[in-house]
Amino acid sequence: MAAVGPPATSSRRHDPLSRTFLEDGPKVLSALIRQVGDFDLAEDALQDAMAEALVAWKRDGLPKNGGAWLMTAARRRALDRLRRARVRSDPRHLHHLADRFEREMAAGELDSDDAVPDERLRLIFTCCHPALPHQARVALTLRTLVFGDLRRTRGRRQP
Repeated sequence: MAAVGPPATSSRRHDPLSRTFLEDGPKVLSALIRQVGDFDLAEDALQDAMAEALVAWKRDGLPKNGGAWLMTAARRRALDRLRRARVRSDPRHLHHLADRFEREMAAGELDSDDAVPDERLRLIFTCCHPALPHQARVALTLRTLVFGDLRRTRGRRQP
């Protein structure tokens, strides 16, 4: 799996997209994981939204709320991916996820340009559920918690 988002190098520290990713990326990712029910799908959708933002923000200017813009774009990319997967292979769990996600979007439950919901704590509790094997709980929790820290420390020299 490729890394999600731009690296946090010194030349990009003041770049609005990098700043938005570093500040809102963990919240957007955790909210997407809750909504779509799949880590990989959420990461891929966020990465697609970041690529879209590179083009759109340069063309249209910076949005009022970059995190909300990324959340909306990532949701749409996730839904596109779920629809494509349904058409290609129609696995049961993706069919169920796509239906639920489409219902929530149609009901307006997922449309909010004001803020990105912070679902990180809920996601951490989900990752630590006792029904999961211990090794899986540790791996999922670390994957969730370290997301923001890895992006901030990438490119820095270690002492």
